[in-house]
Amino acid sequence: MSSHHFVKEQQEPALLILDTAGISFEQIAPLLEWVPTLLVAQEAVPLVISWGIKIDLILAEMDFQQSHYHLLEEQYPVKFLGVQGGKFLDEGLQYLIASKHGAVNIIGLDHLRVFELEPMLEFLDIVVWDGPIRYFPIKNGQFKKWFLDTSLQLHAPEGTLLEVQTPEGNEIVQVKHATFIEVQEGTTIIKGKGIFWIGEFMNA
Repeated sequence: MSSHHFVKEQQEPALLILDTAGISFEQIAPLLEWVPTLLVAQEAVPLVISWGIKIDLILAEMDFQQSHYHLLEEQYPVKFLGVQGGKFLDEGLQYLIASKHGAVNIIGLDHLRVFELEPMLEFLDIVVWDGPIRYFPIKNGQFKKWFLDTSLQLHAPEGTLLEVQTPEGNEIVQVKHATFIEVQEGTTIIKGKGIFWIGEFMNA
């Protein structure tokens, strides 16, 4: 086993591309730097191939596999992973867990679906990219990071109370749909009970 192979399968976060709407190659390029295992859902395959990226696994339903069999040769050593009922996300995550990956960046998942991922957080570190915002879960009840002036989205079940501490002071925020907070330059601490998610603009 080469060292490249070891890094590819065990250490770096895998990349799972479900949809490319609103996503540019420039956003994804930094995630490809360490040659992660790359899984792509069938609808996103043509665009990803046009970017010149080597795909490891195509998540595909049977009719797609039959009509795109040529990809196995053209994109060798790509493989198909069979999907039924459009469950591309579920199959991709199950594959990553079974193959002992520890982390994944998911591209093109509606952030409103992140709560579906929480049972998987025991096995995988998950970051979700939805358009220009990167969402990551806070599993231990406290988040702390230094920011320049920016906006953050707080994402949790409706009505969740989170304590936000910034250089400007402390406040209790009740999460509603699309709750954004403005943070000043300095260290921001956010505390809450249970899992909550933070959305960070990546084009800032």
